[in-house]
Amino acid sequence: MSHLAVYAEGAPERAFLETADAETIAQTLGEIGVLFERWPTRDVPEGDILAAYAEEIERLKARGGYQAVDVASMVPDHPERAAFRQKFLSEHRHMEDEVRFFVDGEGLFTLHEDGRVFNMLCTKGDLIAVPARMRHWFDMGPAPRFTAIRLFINPEGWVAHFTGDDIADRFPRHEPALA
Repeated sequence: MSHLAVYAEGAPERAFLETADAETIAQTLGEIGVLFERWPTRDVPEGDILAAYAEEIERLKARGGYQAVDVASMVPDHPERAAFRQKFLSEHRHMEDEVRFFVDGEGLFTLHEDGRVFNMLCTKGDLIAVPARMRHWFDMGPAPRFTAIRLFINPEGWVAHFTGDDIADRFPRHEPALA
């Protein structure tokens, strides 16, 4: 289940807001410019994922100017899972939006904005669009399992600019809810 916890940036020990309500999540994240939506989920064979969500993808492409779309997956027994997890754990920014729709599984996006830290657990059916230049990090957990549609403006895809701040080390990591 999707879950948002909001912290003061200097108080990682206690969230001042916790919610699993999709409307509250969308409103809270919307206040900092992050798009959050719940899409209907579909059972589709792996090779048909983009076709199954073509209508939603086209809507996002028209709205955000995205040029490239792909599907990224990770499984708990992937031999390089620890290296892939580490790659995303430090605070960074992108010069374009980071857009993800979780077809299956889950991952924790943590956003750092306006003196607050937003831990957003995205699960199956969640769309999140983190605006360009927003400080954030992503934790797929120690035994990652997800399939996500990714949209990019830059056809080369994901390019991170690390901030050098160690804030990500002070906040809760992803503890998977799924077995």
